[in-house]
Amino acid sequence: MYGNLPSQDESTAVELTSEERKHLRAELSSVANRTRELLPSEFVVGSEIVEGTNGPRATVAVQPPVGAMVSADYTPDGKIDIAADEREDIAVGLAASAALQVKSMVGNDHTPTAK
Repeated sequence: MYGNLPSQDESTAVELTSEERKHLRAELSSVANRTRELLPSEFVVGSEIVEGTNGPRATVAVQPPVGAMVSADYTPDGKIDIAADEREDIAVGLAASAALQVKSMVGNDHTPTAK
């Protein structure tokens, strides 16, 4: 409740087997790949799994050409599967957020150039 007390008992931390970690990495890769499909190549998309205080935390992040990086975290709590519709929602949300970062940096004055 106060100070630096953990919000979850350490005994409930999720631990992934190597197969579960491999599966989660594949799920993250599919989100990252779909996000790349939705954005121009100037946007950098990456994913990682890191160990947090309550177990693994999976992250997919997008660095737009200008503006702040946007990311989405997923913490497995007993299930490592990310449903297909949820993966799509994450990818679309990340792409939209990254595009908004660029729009907010460029403003409404910019006229796009034709290729």
